[in-house]
Amino acid sequence: MLHEILLSLSGQPSPLFNSRTGDDTVSEDAFPLLSPPEKALLTSLARLSRLHAKLRAHTALISSSHPSVICRAVSTSISQHHLGNFQKKILEVEKAILAEDSGYVGGYGIVPLSTVVGEFSPWTRRLEWLWEIARFMRPEHSKPKAQSCSGGSLIDYLRAESQTGYQDLEEMALHMVGAAEVAWMRQLSTWLLYGNLPVLGKEDFFIQQASTTDGDGSPSNTDFVLQTSLQPKFVSPHTASSILFIGKTLNLIRAKRSNSAGSLPTGLLTSPVSLHGEHIAHLASLRSPISTSKLSSAISSIRLSLSQSTLSKLLPLPKILETLSVLHDFLLLRRGEFASALVSHADARLNDRCRRPETMTSRGKSSEGLELITIKEGDVMSALSQTWAELYSLQNEEDPVDDELDLAKDLLKLSVNDRRNPPSTGSYPTVAGADHISDTCFEDLLFPAPTLLSVQVRPPLDLFLSASDITIYSKVHSYLLGIRRAQFHLGDLWKHTFLRKSYPSPWGPPRSNSAFGQNKLRMERERDGARLQQMRPIWATGSASLFALSEIGDYFQGEVINGSWQHFQEWIQGFSPPSSSTPNSRPGTASSSKSEQGSSATSTQAIPGHDDDRRDSSEMQRHDPETLTVGHRRYLFSIVQSLLLADVPFTQALRSLLTSIDHFIALVIRLESIQRNMDLETDEGVVDALVDYAGEEREIWHSLSAARDNVETGMKEVVSRLRDIDDNRYGEGRKMFDMAKTPHDNWTNLPQNDGSTEYVPRKAAGVDRLLMKLDFGNANGSNGPAVAVRMG
Repeated sequence: MLHEILLSLSGQPSPLFNSRTGDDTVSEDAFPLLSPPEKALLTSLARLSRLHAKLRAHTALISSSHPSVICRAVSTSISQHHLGNFQKKILEVEKAILAEDSGYVGGYGIVPLSTVVGEFSPWTRRLEWLWEIARFMRPEHSKPKAQSCSGGSLIDYLRAESQTGYQDLEEMALHMVGAAEVAWMRQLSTWLLYGNLPVLGKEDFFIQQASTTDGDGSPSNTDFVLQTSLQPKFVSPHTASSILFIGKTLNLIRAKRSNSAGSLPTGLLTSPVSLHGEHIAHLASLRSPISTSKLSSAISSIRLSLSQSTLSKLLPLPKILETLSVLHDFLLLRRGEFASALVSHADARLNDRCRRPETMTSRGKSSEGLELITIKEGDVMSALSQTWAELYSLQNEEDPVDDELDLAKDLLKLSVNDRRNPPSTGSYPTVAGADHISDTCFEDLLFPAPTLLSVQVRPPLDLFLSASDITIYSKVHSYLLGIRRAQFHLGDLWKHTFLRKSYPSPWGPPRSNSAFGQNKLRMERERDGARLQQMRPIWATGSASLFALSEIGDYFQGEVINGSWQHFQEWIQGFSPPSSSTPNSRPGTASSSKSEQGSSATSTQAIPGHDDDRRDSSEMQRHDPETLTVGHRRYLFSIVQSLLLADVPFTQALRSLLTSIDHFIALVIRLESIQRNMDLETDEGVVDALVDYAGEEREIWHSLSAARDNVETGMKEVVSRLRDIDDNRYGEGRKMFDMAKTPHDNWTNLPQNDGSTEYVPRKAAGVDRLLMKLDFGNANGSNGPAVAVRMG
């Protein structure tokens, strides 16, 4: 009987235990001479026997068919190590019984059954726990298409199970964690050393391959993305971003070497093979269980080593600064002449398509008249090409070469935004600002169809800029350009001389001395006086809206964008920002930008006394593109927050105001055309029998009154929302001008042990300054937002 028990514990089928039922009981027919207490003792051994057999079969199935290499490694560890220890225990007990060890064999050669059961009682808890682990990796009755356990979730589960409080279970859990982490480190080393995805278990690795497509639908370069669901918890988001960055860099270097080995710099041809030994040493220093801090330190050391040796040549700092300067000058409208030329040429293209009388009538009568116009890709591209031609014509003879303008012309692309094919979010974790950007659309203000000004990011700049960053830049550009466009159009209203004064001049002597001439002059004066009286509220509303948009635009452009850019640029160059610097609130031009760069270079050369430690730290920071990437994302996030793009009520109120202003301007221009035709009928006798200009004028005045009310209401809503933002700045919850502390912002946590200095975004001044300017204009009786309301 003892021999039968030991065989059954080894996993062999035995008639001692009932194998036909699922109960862990002893068969009633087997061994009828056993007493009930003895059968009760055999119940625990029956449980062990059945668990051992099921574990053997289940782990064999996992080791042969599971898609995760990590799960296979843990399953093999269970089968060979832990079940092997159980088999060794069986052999030890059998050997002790055969040797008649006094610990097992009593008088007259009797072996108490309770002694054998007591020897295997600790293994009941262990095998039950191992069975739970096996079922976690692969459920006992899993469906064929069911989602299998990933390696990252298994590592997290085993790490949690090591804290159960049982010493034996803790040792077993740590042993399986070691096996799982060894398999995971083999996958990771393939990516970190060569930039290749692991051959085995590629679908289980937390970095996946994703093919991006160009705008025309054709496949573009291969991209890599992070799958956070496959990422173990001991890998922090910043460490995961660094791992992705290192592998992408090596993959790009290998692609460049294979495509054009002859054109590469000599520094790229010898790297990174010489660095493998150093990188392997960093990875070999990690011990199981892997610590989050030690893994982050090792990855940071590899990243810095790679950056200082290879990326300093592949992606130098001047190239990054040049690209950032293009983004700032053109997408963030630092160059005022670019925005002015783009708006004027876009309006010219619209006027060419609006020459049909029915279209002009619909534009004057309804704010939706532009929907009748079909905007094609050629119109958008033509407007941008004419803008470049105008900017080139503005270059002076002393400095005819503008490298930045050439680079912008090569990178920038204005296209119709196809909402059915949204752009990819890129290979990096989505910027937190992108999750909170308002859905209010400003892209259809330049043209009736939604258009986006984007940047074509080519390797190796895709290591620094992702598609999600460019998408946010495009949204900010549409937002700022909508405000600047409304300013231009409101300012152009004062160029309509016919509406502002008597034009042409009245008759003079001798015709004015006659009775007919005097009567004619009296009628013209009465007519002009009535029109001027009617136009006073119109001009007041236009002036008030222009004042409000100018102050909002100056605050956004000067305090937020220019101030943040100067602060970010000084951090990149490694110098602390001067305390007395005050950003200019007016949009600049190419010449002003060059003068600022010259003054910046002069101030840089004027500081000879820098410490060597600071220069070394600055140099390390400069040649680490991944640190610059994280700093740039913080800079971009702070801009999104400070521009109030994350505030949905404000963006909705501003968009409603811009739409009302467009309708208001269209009605004023239409009114000028009608009044010109009416004067031709009255003064010159040019009569058009098909058109009732007097009736149209009454309709226009009625529509213009409603449009003026909409503009005034829109201004009050915008100012009211600014006051709410100012009142809630120090309230509970998310602060508008502070970095958000949300789960999406974990990528901003830079470690301090890699020698780099994390970028802290500049905190822009609150909207209280903007509100003070608006209130100051009202108090002085100038054209503030409340003046139009009082005059109305």
